Amino acid sequence: MENVVLIIHLILALCLIGVVLLQRSEGGGLGIGGGGGGAVSARGAATALGKMTWILAILFIGTSIGLTIIAAEKSATGSVVDRLGGRAPASAPASAPVQLPGGESLLPPGADSGSPVTPPRAD
Repeated sequence: MENVVLIIHLILALCLIGVVLLQRSEGGGLGIGGGGGGAVSARGAATALGKMTWILAILFIGTSIGLTIIAAEKSATGSVVDRLGGRAPASAPASAPVQLPGGESLLPPGADSGSPVTPPRAD
């Protein structure tokens, strides 16, 4: 069910992008675009592309809400922190440094040995 709604959502998104790009620019957005010719009023005439944009936008928002509801129903009852019990997983203890295959540590020098962290000063 989730995959069907997701595919419909993606098709709606592509159609919405296409319909918006097909519409004629009426200018005034950023001072660019087509001229001010034609019947431009405070309430423009509802064209077929305008109505299609509204329909696709409403359907897009509907599928977005639907996907959110489906995802909320499928989610676990608790958060990831609750499932771990507030501790690190047993497979990767936090105190042990990560070792390279050659036995070298990934930590900078001085963090796990007695050598200084900064390089010696060249005089």
